[in-house]
Amino acid sequence: MKTRITEMFGIEHPIIQGGMHYVGFAELAAAVSNAGGLGIITGLTQKSAGDLANEIAKCRDMTDKPFGVNLTFLPTLNPPDYPAYIKAIIEGGVKIVETAGRNPEPYLPYLKDAGIKVIHKCTSVRHSLKAEKIGCDAVSVDGFECGGHPGEDDVPNMILLPRAADELTIPFVSSGGMADARSLVASLAMGADGMNMGTRFIATKEAPVHDNVKQAIVAASELDTRLVMRPLRNTERVLNNAATERLLEKEASLGKDLKFEDIIKEVAGVYPKIMMEGEMDAGVWSCGMVAGLIHDVPTCKELIDGIMAEADALIRQRLEGMLAGKTAAAA
Repeated sequence: MKTRITEMFGIEHPIIQGGMHYVGFAELAAAVSNAGGLGIITGLTQKSAGDLANEIAKCRDMTDKPFGVNLTFLPTLNPPDYPAYIKAIIEGGVKIVETAGRNPEPYLPYLKDAGIKVIHKCTSVRHSLKAEKIGCDAVSVDGFECGGHPGEDDVPNMILLPRAADELTIPFVSSGGMADARSLVASLAMGADGMNMGTRFIATKEAPVHDNVKQAIVAASELDTRLVMRPLRNTERVLNNAATERLLEKEASLGKDLKFEDIIKEVAGVYPKIMMEGEMDAGVWSCGMVAGLIHDVPTCKELIDGIMAEADALIRQRLEGMLAGKTAAAA
């Protein structure tokens, strides 16, 4: 399947594995890329630029296919050494960067001068248009369903994707609620050039996370996520657990007096304990509503091959059959 995204990134299938904290290591990125998608290393999971350089080199040893690096720009008093991380990306020969968080404009010249394609994660049409204006090559449009930070507009993908298609001229991919061939075909129908999957890729054989995490996703339904940190306007969709319940109780009791310091125990530094050690109640962790569509833990190749085969059948048989006036059963 060829789309503007497959052409831009030099990949076989229009499927991207988004950057995820303590998930996007070389093992997963290489497995996704080897399966024909675009694997992404999560830059800030690496504690230093030197560590990121080593992770890039490790991934390059595991695949000769294109892969990217996620770089999230955080609103913090003590920001990471972004110039050093960017230098590691450039010197590592990476040609695709997924940016997220704050506006990446101050860093774009360094990436663009190195011939790097930039895809920016956006949760609204206005942010997507801003990304296009400042020179991003593509955007990942995140609907309200997504795990992690869905923004504050609460617009689901059935509305957000067609709106993005109406306004954007650069390519974009859908993100949030993406799990299977139906997700891909629907995204293409609504104007996207591919899809980005996060939660679905955590529940794969190659994802280097504890099996407790994978099994929690498989066991969850679409009703098992919660929105936290809404009063701080830093909304995050997470899987419900004991830490989530504690955090929500604090939000309810403190109301408008809630401060980030009040919930540090539930949100700060918890990912290594959860993802690496499998301590499922150690804190809150990002998970999309799409967990309700995830029922197994395949390899990345099995997952992507299955999606593409089923997408072809959906398009050629079910949809073309309808166009020809046939019933789905007859097709």
